Amino acid sequence: MLYTQLNNGVEMPLLGFGVFQIPDHAQCERVLTDALGVGYRLVDTAQAYFNEEAVGKAIKNSGVPRDQIFLTSKVWISNAGDQAAAASIDESLRKLGTDYLDLMLIHQPFGDYYGTYRALEQALKDGKCRAIGLSNFFADRLVDLCLHVEVMPHVNQMETHVFQQQATLRPILGEYKIALQAWGPLAEGKNNFFQQPVLTEIGAKYHKSAAQVALRFLVQSGISAIPKASSREHMEQNFALFDFELSAEDMTQIQALDGGQSLFCNHNDPGFVKALSGLKA
Repeated sequence: MLYTQLNNGVEMPLLGFGVFQIPDHAQCERVLTDALGVGYRLVDTAQAYFNEEAVGKAIKNSGVPRDQIFLTSKVWISNAGDQAAAASIDESLRKLGTDYLDLMLIHQPFGDYYGTYRALEQALKDGKCRAIGLSNFFADRLVDLCLHVEVMPHVNQMETHVFQQQATLRPILGEYKIALQAWGPLAEGKNNFFQQPVLTEIGAKYHKSAAQVALRFLVQSGISAIPKASSREHMEQNFALFDFELSAEDMTQIQALDGGQSLFCNHNDPGFVKALSGLKA
């Protein structure tokens, strides 16, 4: 496994496992148990995924020591603000069955996220989190927040894949020494992802799939990725990234696939903001 060092010295795996869209507890527990068995040691969940209890149970029953697992969760919009966020962090710890989180994020840049961030800073001081950060914060809100907080965010989790490489945001993250973590690193198969010619042609050289090439591209760029897979076979394939290295020419070809646009949502769309803000966790 390769790691990236966050700006507070904490080491975070460059490859993890996400449990988004697995609210069924039995299924979530089964899938995560398989992932931990394969070797994944970064687990990403959230209050709004409604599966923190299943995640906690899978970790407890896995036999993997807690200090070997990098566990992430996220505060949802309905829990925004100093007091509500603080209470929700304690509730996440209870559901996950752990005394601390390795990383706690603000899930969306809406609601009283300044109050939420203050709660994260306090949780960090109290030892309830080893690192704190953001999710879905684009450049304008990211910079504004960074200019008005005590503790610089350690991570910003964003939609990042070969078709959306966050080229505009990455220099700003570099300026503040904030690590980029990729959600949706396989673009959920959009744009004919798994048969994309550049990815498949590069993969043929290394006897790797398009997905493996795309994930290796992120990891080799220093971006932590959290793919999701429901079958153990796909988990194993996604994990097999550390026995090959892309050439400079390969990297350049993949960089040229960047369209610079989201394939999923528009955080500047008022309707989207209203819809998200109406959801409860």
